[in-house]
Amino acid sequence: MKEFWTTAASMMGVWAFCQGILHAVFPPELRVAALRLLYRLSGYFSAYCYYDITEIDGVNTNELYNAVQIYLSSSASISGTRLSLTRGLNSSAITFGLSNNDRLVDSFGGAAVEWEHVVTQRQNQTFTWRPLPEEKRGFTLRIKKKHKNLILNSYLDFVSDTAEELRRKSQDRLLFTNSRGGSLDSRGHPWESVPFKHPSTFDTLAMDPITKSEIISDLEDFVNGESFYQKTGRAWKRGYLLYGPPGTGKSSMIAAMANYLSYDIYDLELSEVSTNSELRKLLMKTTSKSIIVIEDIDCSVNLTNRRKAAGNRRSAAELAAEDGGNAVTLSGLLNFTDGLWSCCGSERIFVFTTNHIEKLDPALLRSGRMDLHIHMSYCSFPAVKILAKNYLGLEESELPEELQAVIGAAEMTPADVGEVLIRHRREKSGAVAELVKEMKSRAEIKRVRSTARIGCGVEDEEQEKRPLDYPGNPSEDENCNNFEEKNDK
Repeated sequence: MKEFWTTAASMMGVWAFCQGILHAVFPPELRVAALRLLYRLSGYFSAYCYYDITEIDGVNTNELYNAVQIYLSSSASISGTRLSLTRGLNSSAITFGLSNNDRLVDSFGGAAVEWEHVVTQRQNQTFTWRPLPEEKRGFTLRIKKKHKNLILNSYLDFVSDTAEELRRKSQDRLLFTNSRGGSLDSRGHPWESVPFKHPSTFDTLAMDPITKSEIISDLEDFVNGESFYQKTGRAWKRGYLLYGPPGTGKSSMIAAMANYLSYDIYDLELSEVSTNSELRKLLMKTTSKSIIVIEDIDCSVNLTNRRKAAGNRRSAAELAAEDGGNAVTLSGLLNFTDGLWSCCGSERIFVFTTNHIEKLDPALLRSGRMDLHIHMSYCSFPAVKILAKNYLGLEESELPEELQAVIGAAEMTPADVGEVLIRHRREKSGAVAELVKEMKSRAEIKRVRSTARIGCGVEDEEQEKRPLDYPGNPSEDENCNNFEEKNDK
C-alpha cells in the first residue's frame, strides 16, 4: 500500500512539472487557439450539430424562445420525466414545461430532435440602460447533420405555428396595460397583463340585431382576408370607432369582439405615455391577433395641438407643458394608427371609443384609421328583449306592448335598463312593471324639459338687446336651467 501512494505521488509530481513547462513554453493565446482547433475538429467529425435559442436576443425578447416554451408544454410533445408546474397569478390553468437543465426528445418527419433547457447564473452586469434577469435561460437544440435542412426549414416553422395555436386555444386570453408608461421591465416588456375573463358575447350584447350581424360579418371578413390585404397592398389591420352616450355598451362591445375572435386586448392609456417614441415602442411590443383599445380618446390627451400650433405658433414643449407634461401629439397618434410603424405586425384591430365624436380631429375619423364608425345608441325594443332574456329569462311574448311604445321617448341606456332589472330580478313580472314605470317617468321628464327649452327660446326684444355679460342679467342657459330645476323639484 505504501508503494502505491509513493508511485501516485511521483506521478502527480511529474504531471505538475510537465504542466509548469507547458505553461512556460506555450502562451495562453496559443493554448486557447489549440482548444478551438480541437473543438472544431470534434465538431467536424461529430454526427450532430447544436443550436442555441436564448431568451433575450441582445436587448429584445426572442419570440422563438417563447414559442418553443409553449410548444414543449403541450402534452403531445412532452416525453421528459421531470417537469416544472406553474400557475400564474389570477390564472385558471396550470402550465408545465422542462425543468432547469433537463432534456426531452421530440420527432418530426422521422428525425429525432433533442431539446435541453439550459439555465445558468448571469455574471455581474456592468451598467446598462435596462437591467437583465439574474438567470440566463435558453434552449439547446441537438439534431443530426443529415436532418439539418428539414429541421431549419420546416420544423421550426411548425413549432412556431403550433405554439401560436396552442396559446390561442388552451391559454387564457390576456388583458394588457401600460401602467409603467413606455418603460421596459427586466425582460424587455412594456406591457403588464392579467387574464381576461369578461363574459360579454355578441349573444348577450344588447343592441340592434341588424347592426350586430353587420359587425360580425365585418370581423369575419377581416380575419379571413389575409390574401386580400396582401393583394391590395394594405396593412392587415382594421380600425373601429365606437361612439355614443355613456352606458351604451362600448366596453361590452370590445369584450364581445375579443371573445368572438379569441384575441388579446391591449388597453392603451395615452395619459401614461410621455413621448411619441414611447408610443411607437408600445406598438412594436404588441402581438398579432390582438385588439388595441384607446378608450375615451377625446379625454385621454390633447389632440388639438395642430390647431393650437396654427393659431399661435407656440412650441411643442409649451403645449406639452400645458397638457400636464404629456408630449404625445396628434401626428404621433396618426402615425401610430396608420403610419409606417403601424405595419410592424399583422392581424390587429384598433378600437377607439368616445362620448363626443364631434370633438375628434377629422384626420382621425377618415378611413384607414377609423374604418367603421359604430353608433352605440340608447336602448331600442330589440335590445330590451335581449336584456329581458339575459336577466329574467323572458321571451318577447311575455313583455307588455306599452314597453315598446314608451321606450323610444325614455332614452334609457342598456346600463340603465340592466340596473332596473337587476334590482327587481327576484320577481319577473314586477321587474317588467318597474321598467315600464321608469321609462314613463323618464319620458315625462324629457317632455317637460323639451317644453322648457322651447319656452326659454322665446325672448322679448329688450331681453335680446341686453349684453350677455351684463351683471345680474342671467343668460338663456341659466334661465333654462333654473326652470328645469323647478320642474325637477
